[in-house]
Amino acid sequence: MPDAKRPATSHADPAGRPRRRAGPRRARRPELRLPVLTPWPDEPLSPGGDYDGLELSDADLTGQDGGGARLMDCLLRGCALDETRLARARVLDSRLDAPRGVGTDLSGATLRDVELVDARLGGTQLHGAELERVVIRGGKIDYLNLRGARLRDVVFEGCVLVEPDFGGARLERVEFPDCTLREADLSAATLSEVDLRHTASLGIAAGLDRLSGAVISPAQLLDLAPALAAQLGLRVEAT
Repeated sequence: MPDAKRPATSHADPAGRPRRRAGPRRARRPELRLPVLTPWPDEPLSPGGDYDGLELSDADLTGQDGGGARLMDCLLRGCALDETRLARARVLDSRLDAPRGVGTDLSGATLRDVELVDARLGGTQLHGAELERVVIRGGKIDYLNLRGARLRDVVFEGCVLVEPDFGGARLERVEFPDCTLREADLSAATLSEVDLRHTASLGIAAGLDRLSGAVISPAQLLDLAPALAAQLGLRVEAT
């Protein structure tokens, strides 16, 4: 006898109402599998350079210019990135482990399938950049500039972000598990399926009106209530 057909999966509750999906869709994480790597050539970064399958450890890249370069299947471990210029660079299928530096310029860059782990960075410029399938795990980043950037499937995990600027950015499927957000700026940002429920600390300095498209917890709503009331011009007084 032919196999019986399986019943169609129901998307309705017993009363016939459509089921609501619990929470936003999860961000897709990078599936990074680095090949056997070759030591980085003993030379500085060059604008428009092409770097494939290389490993660079504990190098000082301070002030070097790799604008427009392509880094693919690379591992940068413990590198100094003070004032390093990587504007419009393409960083693909790569891992940056414990980078440190102030004023790193990644404006207009593309980061795809990238892991950034235990960073110690300040004033990093990522305005106008595109981040897709990126995990930023651990570490601390002060004054991260993501103005006008596009973030899709990005996870900030267990890190501290001090005064991050998401002004005018587009965030789609972005998560912040165990992340500390201090004085975040969401002015003119567009959020879609952004999960803020599991942050260790949530502080928003500007752009509370842009939280449409985000999910927060009941406790976070209570914490944000005074700021939301002020945003609406609502007076709350005891009787």
